[in-house]
Amino acid sequence: MSVAFTKEDSAETASETLLPDRPISPHPNLVTEAGLKALELQLHQAREAYETAQKIEDINERRRQAATPLRDVRYFAARVRTAQVIANPASTDTVVFGSTVTFRRDDGRVQKYQIVGEDEADPKAGSISFVSPVARSLMGKAVGDVVGTAGQELEIMAIS
Repeated sequence: MSVAFTKEDSAETASETLLPDRPISPHPNLVTEAGLKALELQLHQAREAYETAQKIEDINERRRQAATPLRDVRYFAARVRTAQVIANPASTDTVVFGSTVTFRRDDGRVQKYQIVGEDEADPKAGSISFVSPVARSLMGKAVGDVVGTAGQELEIMAIS
């Protein structure tokens, strides 16, 4: 039988489906307990998606469908492995990792955010990363303190 009629892996197709790794932050991988659970769930979902893709018979389609889940498995496995769970704050005297901070901007807007890990940060849902400029300026401060960040002043109104 001629090689022309056999289905062989194409080096070109293989290189097309190898995605570069997702970048991993150089900062410590601090997470809340909920953040670790979310990372573990995302790892589980990526593994399931990869296993589902492995059931596809066509080798080229299998590679295409498995590329993203495989990259995500590598990323989430690394994030779960390096996660440092930080317990809920014992005190509300100063802003620390895990605190929920209510502050007033100098334009009068009042905002409230929980300071969390990078992977669990979602400003629209009320959480910001501990490495964000706002969080870094708030850390270690107390109610009534005014901090400057990004050309604005923020007055801390409450810490919970």
